[in-house]
Amino acid sequence: MTDRPAPRPVTQVDYDQVRELHAQDLSRNEIARRINRSGRTVSRIADELGLDFERTRTRAATEAKVVDARAKRAALANDLLDDAARLRQQLWEPAHYVDHGGKEYDRVDWTMNEPTFADKLKIMQAVGIAADKSVRLDEYDADPGIDAAKSMLGALAAGLGAAYDQLNRTETPDAG
Repeated sequence: MTDRPAPRPVTQVDYDQVRELHAQDLSRNEIARRINRSGRTVSRIADELGLDFERTRTRAATEAKVVDARAKRAALANDLLDDAARLRQQLWEPAHYVDHGGKEYDRVDWTMNEPTFADKLKIMQAVGIAADKSVRLDEYDADPGIDAAKSMLGALAAGLGAAYDQLNRTETPDAG
């Protein structure tokens, strides 16, 4: 078991430095680094001083990263579709083959009018994967609210229809 040194007591200097650096609009972690304290200690001091660390800049930076990531996914989805189209073209183009032979390493080259069936199968698998990944990237950024809204509207329409039917039922007179 290792003996840890006793924690350094928080002093008035720490409070003054936190107040001063906070006024300079520095982040909690930057203040902690500058005064050689933990972020937790800086947060505790800030709370006691009635200071907070506004997250507006952090939130804006995070939102910008989300937008950038969405744009990158959209570009990648388009690239994957282009890749799928280029791969699919290879199904009907001449295919060049090389066989390096056996132990003697005799190299044989030849070209066929189209790839072999086995190679066409591999090409189609690659096309399918590229297309599927493109669709998945699009789905990742799809608005989930659209499906929820459609579901809600469908339920509302069904409920209104049932209410209409109930109000317009012809009542049978009692046989009396």
